[in-house]
Amino acid sequence: MNIYGVTFRDKGKVYYFNGHDLKIPMNVTVIVETEKGLQFGKVVNRVDETHIKSFKENIKNIIRISTKKDYEQYLINLKDSNSALKNAKKLANELNLKMNFIDSEFTFDRQQLLLNFYADERVDFRELAKKLAGIYRTRIELRQVGARDKAEQIGGIGPCGRELCCSSFLNHLESVSMNMAKNQNLALNPSKINGCCGRLLCCLAYEDEEYQKCQIGMPNLGQKMNTPLGEGVVTSIDILNRKYKVFINNEYKEFYLDEKNT
Repeated sequence: MNIYGVTFRDKGKVYYFNGHDLKIPMNVTVIVETEKGLQFGKVVNRVDETHIKSFKENIKNIIRISTKKDYEQYLINLKDSNSALKNAKKLANELNLKMNFIDSEFTFDRQQLLLNFYADERVDFRELAKKLAGIYRTRIELRQVGARDKAEQIGGIGPCGRELCCSSFLNHLESVSMNMAKNQNLALNPSKINGCCGRLLCCLAYEDEEYQKCQIGMPNLGQKMNTPLGEGVVTSIDILNRKYKVFINNEYKEFYLDEKNT
């Protein structure tokens, strides 16, 4: 197996394909086989031999390195995809469907037209699909995406002032839970822990494992503790530095875990 990572859009998710005997440089465009048909993509990495065993043997194939003709067809598909997106919006309005279309894409061989949309409720788009199929004479797939997927495809600036992680470098959206915010001792204020999509910040998952390690043995807020200076109540915790403050005899004392009073 000779496995390469391929992406179908800039900063998009990376998919892996078997190149067999092909030797493909990085950033070269290729035609690959997918469940939806042939796709035009760009090689972004190659899997080294030590990690190849983790891939299934029935992984899809890279058909060929793209040609000039392939690239011209790709540009035609892009242009037609934009036209299909405008038509879909127009038809949806005529059918009174509350759909916010995000993007559209033809497979390279034009065997399928995929349109992503966002909606607050479930939408019966069967009539719309029939009308689009009549125009483009291909299989139509309308996919309703969630708030996080919408943010990934539209992009934006996060509360940190940087471009959204999901639209810049994250190739896979991991699940994020409220426990991660609790582990990091964050105020559970939606305006502080939610991203532009209205869901929990993806970056809560980045350091969660380290916070869990540092939290081992740490006291809880409000816990009564016996210290060398007497009994007191824990008033604040610094997890990463493994230190905490205790209110003792009408004053605050700082302690490091397993160490003497500072």
